[in-house]
Amino acid sequence: MSVDDTDRRILRQLQADPAQPMAELARRANVTEATASRRLDRLRARGILRGQQAVIDWRKLGWEVAVSLRITLDKTDPRAFDDFLAAARTVPEVLEIQTFLGRVDVRLFVIARDMAHYQQIYRERILALPHIVDLEALMHIAEIKHGETLPL
Repeated sequence: MSVDDTDRRILRQLQADPAQPMAELARRANVTEATASRRLDRLRARGILRGQQAVIDWRKLGWEVAVSLRITLDKTDPRAFDDFLAAARTVPEVLEIQTFLGRVDVRLFVIARDMAHYQQIYRERILALPHIVDLEALMHIAEIKHGETLPL
C-alpha cells in the first residue's frame, strides 16, 4: 500500500499534533481541508491510519515501577501460546504483550505503583499464568528513546 507525497505531508503533520483542527492540519500540509479530510478517510479505509489515541504518562499517575518480563513457554503443549496469551491479556497491569521466535517466546511490559505492588502482581498474577517454563525480569531504569513518529 503506497502513499504519495501529499499523504506523507498530511501524516507528518498529524503525527506532530494529532489534536490539531482539520483546518490547521490542512494548512500545515499545504492542502485544502477537503483534500486533507478525503485523504485521511482513504488512509483509514486502507488500514494505514488505524486511529488516534490519548497517550497518558502513567508515571505521573503514580505508577513508578516498570518491568519487562521475558518468558519462555512450554512448547510441548500445542495450546501453550493461546492459553498463556489469553490469561496475560486479563492482567490489567500488563500494558504490552509481544511474541517472538527464538528462546524467548513472549515479552510482557508490566507497571506497578511501587515495588511492593509489583511483588504482589508478580506472585498473584504473573506466576499464575499457564505454561511458563522460564521467566526473566528486567527492571526499567530509564527510557532513552521512545519513537512513535515514523520518518515519513
